[in-house]
Amino acid sequence: MRKTIVAGNWKMNASKDFVDTLVDGILSGMSGVSSEVILCAPFPYLSQVETLIGGTNLMLGAQNLSAKPKGAFTGEVSADMIKDFGVGHVIVGHSERRSLYGESNDVVAEKTKAAIDAGLTAILCVGESLEEREADKTEAVVAEQLNAVISLVGAGAFDGIVIAYEPVWAIGTGLTASPEQAQSVHAFIRNLLANSNDKVAQKIQIIYGGSMSAENAADLISCPDIDGGLIGGAALKADDFLQICKAG
Repeated sequence: MRKTIVAGNWKMNASKDFVDTLVDGILSGMSGVSSEVILCAPFPYLSQVETLIGGTNLMLGAQNLSAKPKGAFTGEVSADMIKDFGVGHVIVGHSERRSLYGESNDVVAEKTKAAIDAGLTAILCVGESLEEREADKTEAVVAEQLNAVISLVGAGAFDGIVIAYEPVWAIGTGLTASPEQAQSVHAFIRNLLANSNDKVAQKIQIIYGGSMSAENAADLISCPDIDGGLIGGAALKADDFLQICKAG
């Protein structure tokens, strides 16, 4: 039985006071939450969150990392650097990194490998644009994104990966895939992996990352191949985030 996982992606939203208030609010409502809960904070606040969640069941995640281990790469942050702050998970290949910063499938694969090599759990994001969905290319796009990683690290390495399906057209737009649409892609992802390693495919957590909210979380997570959510806007509100955490 796969455990539900809920990861809050704060994106570029935070201040010291905001982090204190948000984390305190989440911690105060964690009673009865059985899901694995990860807070993916911006780099400058990792230390603060590490301190705040110390001794609790909350886990810490980062939003990105460099594919390089160290060196003359001004402004970059390595896997070992984020591990210094108790980070166990890191988001890789978020659609905003792909679309706004030009991260190709090969770059995402290299970053995934860097995370795995460092002992981090990569939250690997895949998903299609509205144009690609309308052109019936969803499965082809997702397969290409996944196969780039499989080609580099092998299907067996997905035992240390969480996959987040995030339809780009449903991120920050208020739109969301229906449970049927999301389940269809999640099942496709699991079947694609099963072609290479069925044991890993049945075990891997595949979470949904397209405007999951307190209102739709239960319907989405009840689908057989949806194992939780990668939460954006709702992760910035303790009450909403907790409702999603309790939906699993």
